[in-house]
Amino acid sequence: MISKKIIYLLFFFLFFLYVYSSDQHQNKNDHKKNDKNIDIANTILDHVSDSHEWHIVGNHNRGIIFSLPIILWNNGLEIFSSSQFSCKNVVKGKYGYYKMFRETIYQTNHIGLLYMDSKGIPKNNKPWDFSITKNVVSILISSFLLSYFFIRMKHSYNNYQIKWNLGIFLEFLILFVRDEIAIPNIGNKKYKIFFPFLLTSFFFILFNNLTGLLPGFPNVTGNINITLVLAIMTFIMTNINANMNYWKHIFWMPGVPVGVRLLLAPIEFVGIFIRPLTLCIRLFANITAGHIIILSFICLIFIFKNFLITGFSIIFGFFISILEIMVAFLQAFIFTTLSALLIGMSVKNYD
Repeated sequence: MISKKIIYLLFFFLFFLYVYSSDQHQNKNDHKKNDKNIDIANTILDHVSDSHEWHIVGNHNRGIIFSLPIILWNNGLEIFSSSQFSCKNVVKGKYGYYKMFRETIYQTNHIGLLYMDSKGIPKNNKPWDFSITKNVVSILISSFLLSYFFIRMKHSYNNYQIKWNLGIFLEFLILFVRDEIAIPNIGNKKYKIFFPFLLTSFFFILFNNLTGLLPGFPNVTGNINITLVLAIMTFIMTNINANMNYWKHIFWMPGVPVGVRLLLAPIEFVGIFIRPLTLCIRLFANITAGHIIILSFICLIFIFKNFLITGFSIIFGFFISILEIMVAFLQAFIFTTLSALLIGMSVKNYD
């Protein structure tokens, strides 16, 4: 079993190297650049950021790329394929002209003029962008697969026992979340109300953490917008279910002198917003950092073009890849545990 996992991880890493090297080689031919002038920062950001196209292998001239739909609102609905931005400098719609700059769509004129500020950011107006990006597609895929797994798990039970191997593993994780996260932090009487939310958060984060390690899949949980939405959901669940004792301990702490109460009340109020925000930043930073480290090791191969550096990059990149699998489980556990802790603080009764 261990040997199969090692073979799979080696295959993943070698495949990733092949994809990246093919892309770099093609970019050299297309743009006639020297390989020594690789822009490491942009290369890494392109891999960890969201985009309107899903690059599986290679580039537009030679590769597998899924062009996703662009959906804009600019005094009217505009729908077209993202491939038009690759073929044209400017895309003409029904209600105007559009140009994409660093994965952001701006309104422009027929020649694609962008007015830059001192920081190199376009000052052109932006239409309302409801486009389906690769992160959105990945979330839809993960939602579908998770629903399929748990529906199949439900129908796999026979006399309260399950014989499906994956179902056994999922059952173990469900019981782990219940017995080690929900009940200790929320309490045996009230945990059932919030258990579905905690399970959804745990499996959504875990599944997208793991798929983000696969070649070609986007880094969903490394997108701060997605982690922010997860944190906002925890914030809402915490505060709409909070009892009076919770708010009393926030704004008028019992057993504390009046002067200290007036000093601590604003701090505690700000803490209501800071605590969920730390959930967002922690998940985003840890997942993104792992991807950046792996990509940095890979980029060393194309910078130094040395056999020793290649061996060093593969070995340490392989080690970080294994570490990222552990981090995927750990970050799902941490986010769910802290969410349960915040909810438990708001619903428990205080003496």
